[in-house]
Amino acid sequence: MMGFGMGGLGLIFMLLFWGVIIALAIWLLSSLFPRVKNMSSPPFTTQHDEPSQTPLEILQRRYARGEISKTEYEEMRQGLEA
Repeated sequence: MMGFGMGGLGLIFMLLFWGVIIALAIWLLSSLFPRVKNMSSPPFTTQHDEPSQTPLEILQRRYARGEISKTEYEEMRQGLEA
């Protein structure tokens, strides 16, 4: 024989060994450095930020949700318009 060890079986084991090593390296790197999903947003912000609203729009939403009464809404609206 030509000295190839276990023949084709040795080649298969070598490929499996290096495949496992490469897979572990990829897994380790992906767990150490997770992907950033939205590259355009600054770090440490939530993905569910509402678009900027005027104070009057916020007041109208609070009134629509029933968080404030009609008199509170009217007083706050007049304060904002002044």
